[in-house]
Amino acid sequence: MLCRLTLIPDNTVLIYRGGPDDTYEAALLSFGINPDTTLIFYQKKSLPQDKKIEEEEVSIFLTASRG
Repeated sequence: MLCRLTLIPDNTVLIYRGGPDDTYEAALLSFGINPDTTLIFYQKKSLPQDKKIEEEEVSIFLTASRG
């Protein structure tokens, strides 16, 4: 399973390769991003962080500084 995560506002693209039951929470943690500081969107619809990854591309809005 492959998912493209585009981080907003800097438009950094991360490619997540994981298992069939992986969640967005697992994907974000694998990149060192705290899921509690993000909003996940697919086609303008908000997704929960514990949702199984089924979309090929999502936007991740960072609500806190990563630095």
